[in-house]
Amino acid sequence: MTAERARITVFDTTLRDGEQSPGCSMNQQEKLRLAHQLDRLGVDVIEAGFPIASEGDFESVKAIASVVRRPIIAGLARACRPDIERAWEALKDAARPRLHVFLATSDIHLQYKLRITPDQCVEQAREAIRLAKLLCDDVEFSPEDATRTDPDFLCRVLGAVVEAGATTLNIPDTVGYTIPAEFGDLITTIRQRVKGIENITISAHCHNDLGMAVANALAAVAAGARQVECTINGIGERAGNASLEEIVMAMRVRPDQFAYETGVVGEQIFAASQMLSEITGVPVQPNKAITGRNAFAHEAGIHQDGVLKNPLTYEIMTPQSVGVPDSILVLGKHSGRHALGIRCEQLGYQFDRRALDDIYRRFVRLADKIKKVEDHHLLELIRDTHKPSGSATPLIEPLAPAKAAAVNAPSPVPEPAKPFPMGPQTNAFGVPLPVHGDSRHEQTQQEDYLWGV
Repeated sequence: MTAERARITVFDTTLRDGEQSPGCSMNQQEKLRLAHQLDRLGVDVIEAGFPIASEGDFESVKAIASVVRRPIIAGLARACRPDIERAWEALKDAARPRLHVFLATSDIHLQYKLRITPDQCVEQAREAIRLAKLLCDDVEFSPEDATRTDPDFLCRVLGAVVEAGATTLNIPDTVGYTIPAEFGDLITTIRQRVKGIENITISAHCHNDLGMAVANALAAVAAGARQVECTINGIGERAGNASLEEIVMAMRVRPDQFAYETGVVGEQIFAASQMLSEITGVPVQPNKAITGRNAFAHEAGIHQDGVLKNPLTYEIMTPQSVGVPDSILVLGKHSGRHALGIRCEQLGYQFDRRALDDIYRRFVRLADKIKKVEDHHLLELIRDTHKPSGSATPLIEPLAPAKAAAVNAPSPVPEPAKPFPMGPQTNAFGVPLPVHGDSRHEQTQQEDYLWGV
């Protein structure tokens, strides 16, 4: 009997905290376009903005609340009447509105930023939630800089806002200060000590200043949090927020460790990532987990040989499971003969072993100079290396017309990189069906693996 998997609410703050990342601002139409994609992605909550911040932000939140009907639409407000009333004005037409109220609670923020006493902080938080609750049933409270707040005082503040009507308690690691074990202990402490917490959703909002945002969010979930706040591509202030795609796919690839589920449609992840990058003009770093261009790319010869035989050898999830069309084998100085031979076949040429050895040696020298060998480089190398003579058996054997029609014909014009064919494979979450070469290629492929690059 399969154990029941806990449902985790995915709170996406790309349009609010993500947009606060330098260079990532969006206008109303861009926000609305991305909000529709977040709806397709299946997130549970869209934090659409900070309505009092500007007229543009107010109008964006209002527009999203009016037309995006399935998810909860949240608006951020400081713990004061003008912010809360302005946020509600933007949200009131939403099918499922949420007021998200925050107030700093750490000593350093109380002393230097807010310049209020702890008692004043508790009273301000309580009154803000009471006001928000008069306007909206769904009210979230965030004690800013919670991970640098004295735990006793934090529990005192949280108890006050629960009594005032808060329905979600978000615990933000505002400056990315905590570590997983510590954050998990904090969530446990809150669950044990805050009166009335049994009927409240605990949320985690983690920043990535020490590179542990996703790990911290997962530690919070393991300790009992049932909402995670995150962004597409992990964008956000300073080093960014916990990455939505990394949290979701960690749960799906490792259900043995994370027995949770979300409503996120994995096949929409890459589309959301690409749309955000196109709107903001900020590219995804190549080695970014899940959505970076190298996440499903392979250059090392041993890796390429394994992936060509069965993608499961070097990929723990299928590209298609996150909306990426296919794996890509990059031809570079680390590539092996197996991948080179496959690419030549895609371009319309077959070689005997001696010819492929010759091509391969020249290919490696070229790759050392130009780093990445594109199709037009490879075609030029083939033509310069082998010029068949009418009196000799050609080493280059053009493919038969039927087979040649299925691959790219030789062309001197540069072409965009194409994924290598993987053959009929199972989903990475199903039963693997390795691709077996015929007897003529078995020894060659094994030698390629042993030879490496």
